[in-house]
Amino acid sequence: MKIALMDSGIGLLAATAAVRRLRPDADLVLSLDPDGMPWGPRTPQDLTARAVAVADAAVAHRPDALIIGCNTASVHALDALRARLEPGVPVVGTVPAIKPAAAGGGPVAIWATPATTGSPYQRGLIRDFADGVAVTEVPCWGLAEAVEHADEAAIDAAVTAAAALTPADVTTVVLGCTHYELVADRIRAAVQRPERPPLVLHGSAGAVAAQALRRIGELPDPEAPPVGSLAVLLSGRAGTLPAAALAYAEGRLLPAVSPAS
Repeated sequence: MKIALMDSGIGLLAATAAVRRLRPDADLVLSLDPDGMPWGPRTPQDLTARAVAVADAAVAHRPDALIIGCNTASVHALDALRARLEPGVPVVGTVPAIKPAAAGGGPVAIWATPATTGSPYQRGLIRDFADGVAVTEVPCWGLAEAVEHADEAAIDAAVTAAAALTPADVTTVVLGCTHYELVADRIRAAVQRPERPPLVLHGSAGAVAAQALRRIGELPDPEAPPVGSLAVLLSGRAGTLPAAALAYAEGRLLPAVSPAS
C-alpha cells in the first residue's frame, strides 16, 4: 500500500504522521513545492496549476491514494485534481473540522489564515455545520509561515496575537490550517483559561488519514509491520525532508528517507 501526500510545505506532516500511526506499513510519498511556496497568496488559477504539478509528481510514483495536506489547496484545487486523477487515484482533501467542533455546542473559535478567515468557503462551512453555535473567526497572521520555518519567536508572537483575538468563553478551537496542528500544544496553552473547562482542539489530520484508508479499502492496523518507506519530492525532484520538519514530533516520527521509487 502506498499513500501520497502533497502540500507546498511541511503542513502535510500532521496528516503524514496520522497515516503512519494508523498504518505503519504504508509506503509514503511526500510531494512538496519549495519552488512555489507559499501557495496562499497565489491566485486560485496559479495555485491550482502548482498543485496539479505537485500532484502529478506524486502520482508518477503510483500511489493508491493522494491526500491534499493543505486547506487552501483543497479549497481551490480539489475539484481539478479529482477530475484529473480519479477514479484511478482517489483524492482526499482537507476541510476544517467545523462540523465536529460545532457538535460540542461551542462557543467555537476557528483559527485560520487571514486569506481563509471570512472567506465565502469558510462562511459556507459555518452556515452548513455550525448554525446556532457561537463562532468566532480568528485570523492568524504569520503563524503558518512561522511554523514552516520553525521560527520559535515568530510562532510565539503569532500564537499570542491570535489568542488575544479569541473570546475568553471559547471552549473549542478549530485548527483551520494544517500547519497549526504541529503547534497544537502551544495553541492550547495560550487559549486555555484557568477558570474554564479543558479546551478542545479539532484538527483534520486523523479524519483525513482514516478517509484515505477507507477510499482504498484498507483498515487501520497500528501494529502492522514492517515500517513502510518514505520518499520526498521537492517540486518534482527527489530530496529529503526540510530541516524544519525535525523541529516537530510529527517530523521526527518519520523514518530515514528511502529512495523514491
